[in-house]
Amino acid sequence: SNFNLKNFYIKKKNYLQAYDQNVKKKIKAFDNKKIHQLSKKWMIEGMSHDYNYFFSWFGVPIIQYPNDIIAIQEIIWNVKPEIIIETGVAHGGSLLFYSSMLNLVHQKNKKDFKIYGVEIDFRKHNQKRFYNNHFSKNVEIVNGSSIDIKVINYLKKEIKNKKVMVILDSNHEHDHVLKELNLYSKFVKKGSYCLVLDTAVEDLPNKYFVNKKWGKGNNPKTAVKEFIKENKNFVIDDIHKKLQISCAPEGFLRKIK
Repeated sequence: SNFNLKNFYIKKKNYLQAYDQNVKKKIKAFDNKKIHQLSKKWMIEGMSHDYNYFFSWFGVPIIQYPNDIIAIQEIIWNVKPEIIIETGVAHGGSLLFYSSMLNLVHQKNKKDFKIYGVEIDFRKHNQKRFYNNHFSKNVEIVNGSSIDIKVINYLKKEIKNKKVMVILDSNHEHDHVLKELNLYSKFVKKGSYCLVLDTAVEDLPNKYFVNKKWGKGNNPKTAVKEFIKENKNFVIDDIHKKLQISCAPEGFLRKIK
């Protein structure tokens, strides 16, 4: 009886390994020219309808693409950070998403966790809905510019030696994002991530950014490219290859050493 049970588990393990390998093969095949063209066409059309504003998390606007939300969930599950820092808060839906995820991830081990949202202007009408949400209790809003040395020093004291994950989503100008990368990447340890959102700006028509300070040649993706050239501790994770429709192509940076 015990022998049969052992064999069952061996077969089960092999099945799961085979399943994972098969999915990897499918993802590789999915990453092709035809899909790229269709995805870009869809992204351009989606932008014309402000598609990224369609979704919420526990009733609060998250302003993210569903694909990216799922990808971030996968990363959170694998990394199991104790601290998540996001620059740029908007309505706060993404902060509630991170909080709800870490609540699930650390439920069994009962580890403490915290979310920090760095924001210059967290508007009062957004605050009301945000703070009425159960998952806001593990979130702290840090008022100030994400590149202000006072903000950086405060976060340094708060995070200490805990496992940190960073999401950059504030001012999308090249110089600002590059400064963020140089500052916040130091909080990230080997195996964790620094996510740079809205790298898709580089791949979309400039007509969508007429009233913005950023656009082609001056955006998060150009900052990522410069940062990666100078910083060999990080690599661009290929998670974007299975997403295709993403606001952050080549923006998932994993620390390897």
